[in-house]
Amino acid sequence: MHSRTAGVTAAVLGAAGFSIKAIFVKSAFRYGVDAETLLALRMLYSLPLFLLMGLAATRSAGEPISAADWRALAILGLLGYYCASYLDFLGLKYISAALERVILFTYPTMVVLFTAWRTRQAPQRSTWWALWLCYAGVALVVAHDFHSGGRGIAVGSVLVFASAVSYAFYLLRAGPLLQRLGPARVAAWGTTIACLLALAQFALLRPLATIIAQPWQVQLLSVAMAVFSTVLPVWWVTVAMRELGAGPTAMIGSLGPVITLLLAWALLGEPLGALQLLGALLVIAGVRLVARSSPAARRAPAPSTG
Repeated sequence: MHSRTAGVTAAVLGAAGFSIKAIFVKSAFRYGVDAETLLALRMLYSLPLFLLMGLAATRSAGEPISAADWRALAILGLLGYYCASYLDFLGLKYISAALERVILFTYPTMVVLFTAWRTRQAPQRSTWWALWLCYAGVALVVAHDFHSGGRGIAVGSVLVFASAVSYAFYLLRAGPLLQRLGPARVAAWGTTIACLLALAQFALLRPLATIIAQPWQVQLLSVAMAVFSTVLPVWWVTVAMRELGAGPTAMIGSLGPVITLLLAWALLGEPLGALQLLGALLVIAGVRLVARSSPAARRAPAPSTG
């Protein structure tokens, strides 16, 4: 009972941590920082913590990481953390935090569709209904933001959708590696590689001095994002998966869109309307139905997006 309580607590904390990431990003954008610099700051402050996590997980592991595993981890770091995070940050320049989280949360539906395409097996009828329900919810939230007069919503939505696609590809490739190496090592080393990629990108695009010259508010928000929306949620989700399994952890993670919606309303002053609430609930219901009706979604690892 104690371990299950710890698992549920860790899953809730992980969902909340990933959910508040968009709040940190939108708050930092108010100080004029661009997506590349903010992502580099997030990864810079996350890197030492992920290195410590990776070393700790490696010491307690029985099987060493082979050269082939490192190549697979590099692909996962590129797809699951670097590309997904960068596209997400770019999209948040244009859309609300609530819409961003709702779109990101559709990644299990993409896992189902990609699996169906790869295996040449059409999804069940119940899965199709769940997919329509999910994307109808996204359409409602997009319609709310268009009605609110936001600019660049189409561009931002496409960028965040591409982020979700990138993460779905990561999930499709991560399964065997997670089973062999364990979620702690995969998360720690995969994210470490993503941190290095983001920092290399910044070094190519911007003078290194500009990362230090950012306002203290941006630096503080980046530290908070690194600790509370990157490293700790990854660790909490790892603990939850160990105690509960991927399925229950993912179900608890469905709290994410609602948490982001409420935080964006309370902290950023984003409008909170009936269409948003209904859309978020439809997306959550659709994703839960997909997880129940589709073997591909049930086998997918629990979310570690941020």
